[in-house]
Amino acid sequence: MAKPPPRNAPTWRIPIGILALVGALLVYGGLVARFVAPWIAPWPVLAQLPVYVLLGVIWLLPLRRYLIWMETGRWG
Repeated sequence: MAKPPPRNAPTWRIPIGILALVGALLVYGGLVARFVAPWIAPWPVLAQLPVYVLLGVIWLLPLRRYLIWMETGRWG
């Protein structure tokens, strides 16, 4: 796959993309705090740890394609 040429001018996708990413992370964190935390609160701390690690990594899965979109305007 050919590398896209470097940008010469700023694009609206980067600041809007960062704001959308921060907003999405706030919503995701709120959902985890609202629905998951009360469910696993009675568990021992060492049992909670893998759940929070997994939930902390899940949001990274779509991030690569999203960052490509922010930079190039294409999803892949």
